[in-house]
Amino acid sequence: MSAKPSLRVVVAEDSAVIRAGIVEILADRGHEVPAAVGDAASLIEAVAEHHPDLALIDVRMPPTYTDEGLRAALTLRDDQPDFPVLIFSQYVETRLLVELFGRHGSQGAAGIGYLLKDRVGNVADFMDALSRVAAGGTALDPEVIAELIGAGGRARALDNLTAREREVLSLMAEGRSNAAIASSLVVSERAIEKHISSIFLKLDLLPSGTDHRRVLAVLEYLRL
Repeated sequence: MSAKPSLRVVVAEDSAVIRAGIVEILADRGHEVPAAVGDAASLIEAVAEHHPDLALIDVRMPPTYTDEGLRAALTLRDDQPDFPVLIFSQYVETRLLVELFGRHGSQGAAGIGYLLKDRVGNVADFMDALSRVAAGGTALDPEVIAELIGAGGRARALDNLTAREREVLSLMAEGRSNAAIASSLVVSERAIEKHISSIFLKLDLLPSGTDHRRVLAVLEYLRL
């Protein structure tokens, strides 16, 4: 198996200790951190200066420690709609996250992740999420997904999905591969492929040379 390509990551985390730990973890695994900052304004400046592959962003940073990180992510995505951002926080902030997903049409869900610090089980999972988001995929903690789904009721094409197809789509939103979904649901990978094909059909997501159907399915799942 070939090694995953190294990434250039700008880190925005107000805690100096956590920030240093993240930088060390990334460097130990061959990634470059051209800038590690402690506030949202410095993050935006660092991205403009260094043009990284991805930004890793805490939500609550100076000066108000409320939602500066997500607001900075919105600014970055307005400047570059496909710029990958991975939110890494102790808190779930759904209002601005919904806005982040909802902007820029089909690009809205591409390259967005949201992980909760106290629920990241191991470094390998964290690094996998980082790589998926940098490649234009999604990586969402199940608690974040639950908060987004609970933020409003929807009667759409999702109503046509079976219970198992909804399970598969939820795991897709977490960023899991077909093999990982099959392992989680204790079925064959071929069965998962059939479920995903059915999901694409029911959501009217036809093959396209430009749109990533997996990401579009997740966007439909999360749309309020």
